[in-house]
Amino acid sequence: MHILEKLFGSAAKVKIMRLFLFNPDVSYDVSDIETRAQVSAEHVRKEMLLLEKIGLVKRKVFSKDAVRKHGKKEEIIRVKSSGWTLNSSFYYMIPLQNFLIHVNPLKHQEIVKKVSRVGKLKLLIISGVFIQQTESRIDLLVVGDNLKKGSLENVIREIESEIGKELRYTYFETPDFQYRLGMCDKLIRDILDFPHEKIVDKLGIQ
Repeated sequence: MHILEKLFGSAAKVKIMRLFLFNPDVSYDVSDIETRAQVSAEHVRKEMLLLEKIGLVKRKVFSKDAVRKHGKKEEIIRVKSSGWTLNSSFYYMIPLQNFLIHVNPLKHQEIVKKVSRVGKLKLLIISGVFIQQTESRIDLLVVGDNLKKGSLENVIREIESEIGKELRYTYFETPDFQYRLGMCDKLIRDILDFPHEKIVDKLGIQ
């Protein structure tokens, strides 16, 4: 992210731009952007004013799900919100998409460092969005020992905020993965038989 941050002025701006470019048909308000991009509301408002001014995004009123509490009970309701959506007629749309969507903001070692926090990592495979293979079944495969599901979910949200797109991922404890591999599990074969990159492999997977 460091080079992109220097090119575009801030990491927050890059995260927000990628969020809209990767999700051209989705509308977001300040709260949505704050959550998805993991950027403070103050930074969101600042960057959105600029992006709206240059014409990359446009204002839109849209409906979204919200939680309404009734004592200890919660109810999902539809509410109207004011936010933004990508302006498809932005003059520099195509070159900007080609640049930001096809440049991975995370180096391999950064992904490894983040995922290593969730347990003893044995195998880490990237595909899909990380290597511009949109037809891949998953973007990330994690195999290891004593993997902590909650920690992994937090790491995934963190990576998603950098990438700008919701990740398709799966994870296995090492014995389960090796069993599935030996049984020629379809998901495992679909991952290994199609384009991917092993950025950690302590299992000697062929």
